[in-house]
Amino acid sequence: MSDLTVSFVQSSLQWHDPIANRQELGRHVDEISIPTDLIVLPEMFTTGFSMEASALAESMDGPTTDWMRQLAAARDAVVVGSIIIKEQEAYYNRLLWVRPDGSVSYYNKRHLFTMAGEHQVYTPGTDRLIEEWRGWRICPLVCYDLRVPVWSRNPLDNPYDLLLYIANWPATRRTAWITLLRARAIENLAYTMGVNCVGLDGNGLAYTGDSALLDMRGEYLVEVGNQETSITRALRRAELEAFRERFPALHDGDPFELQTLIRRSEAEKARLLK
Repeated sequence: MSDLTVSFVQSSLQWHDPIANRQELGRHVDEISIPTDLIVLPEMFTTGFSMEASALAESMDGPTTDWMRQLAAARDAVVVGSIIIKEQEAYYNRLLWVRPDGSVSYYNKRHLFTMAGEHQVYTPGTDRLIEEWRGWRICPLVCYDLRVPVWSRNPLDNPYDLLLYIANWPATRRTAWITLLRARAIENLAYTMGVNCVGLDGNGLAYTGDSALLDMRGEYLVEVGNQETSITRALRRAELEAFRERFPALHDGDPFELQTLIRRSEAEKARLLK
């Protein structure tokens, strides 16, 4: 199978300004001068990490999805990022996986950041997404999911090749971001990408980026610090397969069935988790 060329954008985000963010991110994507297979944008890239869902939510056929479709078609690449989506009466922090043909898959962020009240505004997802793209299996997740290794666990029978996290991960927890990205790469024997933002948000939180691409050993292929940038690198299929053959640690893992609790009343949650 062929190699996979991946790109990501690390940028500041204008608070609650989707038009400005689409324009700015579009300029960064225009800086990608070579063909790429995958373009990854941060979490809630049109608004910043906001709890004002009722004022900011879009539909699945809204302007941002349309913009991502145009971008995917123009670059012949999958475009990935999360936005606030309203569906029926629920709000989701939804990662969109937009293909060049205009078709869309999605993943609703499973692990909501309770310290910011995200769980009080958004509905958690219940299913993981693993996509096949140009011969590679890719598992896209969102921010706080990084802290839950079982949710990132690589399947033993048909493992993914690339694990990616999009995030609004603040500077105060920078050490955790850097450490956990390396841990997820090592334990899952997969290329791992983390895409964060930089700057200040509307709540005064600072973001220092530290977007990165790591190999299956947990070694950095790209580490960008806190500058605004777009980065493109090729992932080598032969290197991944050779390492997994020499060090088949995935086969020594314990099989298990992953189950989730759909949102319930607080009383029922407490009873189930006793």
